[in-house]
Amino acid sequence: MFKLPDLPYDFNALEPSIDARTMEIHHGKHHNAYVTNLNNALDAAGGNLGDKDIITLCSDLSVVPEAQRPAVRNNGGGHYNHSLFWEVMCSGGSADISRDLATAIDAFGGMDTLREKFATAAATRFGSGWAWVSVQGGKLLVSSTPNQDNPLMDGSGTPILGLDVWEHAYYLHYQNRRPDYIKAWWDIVNWAEVSKRFAATK
Repeated sequence: MFKLPDLPYDFNALEPSIDARTMEIHHGKHHNAYVTNLNNALDAAGGNLGDKDIITLCSDLSVVPEAQRPAVRNNGGGHYNHSLFWEVMCSGGSADISRDLATAIDAFGGMDTLREKFATAAATRFGSGWAWVSVQGGKLLVSSTPNQDNPLMDGSGTPILGLDVWEHAYYLHYQNRRPDYIKAWWDIVNWAEVSKRFAATK
């Protein structure tokens, strides 16, 4: 069974980009609910699905019985997405980009291009969803997904950076100003962690 991971920092560590109250609710209420509902769905499905890791589940939802598949997709995706989200942020951000990741970013068109395409993906995602930087064949891809979907689910890449653009991720502080949230978020990206995730895709 899955457990809610601890945050790697205090609730107020990401201020002013993300306020402490939002972090407290987002982690303790929203992410916790995804974990609880995922475990309930896996219990209902039976078998040994609860022994699989979350990446395996997201990468092959066909192993889940059809009756429980929507719940596992939504809540398993929610658990995977948020677990990544917490880790790719840190207080004050981290500029420690590995040489390999820097090379991949240059091949993409440079950091300014990456940020621009990512911000567009995040801002134009209608309704709730996520924006992603993923790796496919050693190359970086920018995309967005609806709801709690992620690129693992359609085989379009391995995510190394993700931004939650559900309203619960920003509405207390930014209200309907999603572009302001996206802009402020870049200040807390943990590039050292993103670099580790990029290295792990090789």
